Amino acid sequence: MFKVTPNPPETDTGSEAFLEAEKLKEAADRVFAHYFPLADEKPAKHRKFQLFTVSPDIDTEALLANASEDLLSISAIAADLADDVEGSRRSVALALSRMADGVQLLVERVMDHHEALQMQMWTQAKV
Repeated sequence: MFKVTPNPPETDTGSEAFLEAEKLKEAADRVFAHYFPLADEKPAKHRKFQLFTVSPDIDTEALLANASEDLLSISAIAADLADDVEGSRRSVALALSRMADGVQLLVERVMDHHEALQMQMWTQAKV
């Protein structure tokens, strides 16, 4: 079988599309650097437009448990909404419900790993 495109596809670094993609990548990098500073960088104590904060002394397990419960609530609200609407709005509500379910499963998996790690550390400390 003959492959029409090279692997990887060749890109023209002088084209407008390439330059536009580079500008978008640079902008995205700046956004990520602003909202997700590296661990060695200290974030500003008070962000100018930060409306809500999470107390820094709350443990990981409590944060994950609350996130899991919130995701279950979001899923229930979206599923209930899907029963009341029709057409494309129903599809959107069901999609939101399913996305929340998927993220909730991811959070629960992290909780399982966290509990296993805690148990492993506890048993090693006993020995």
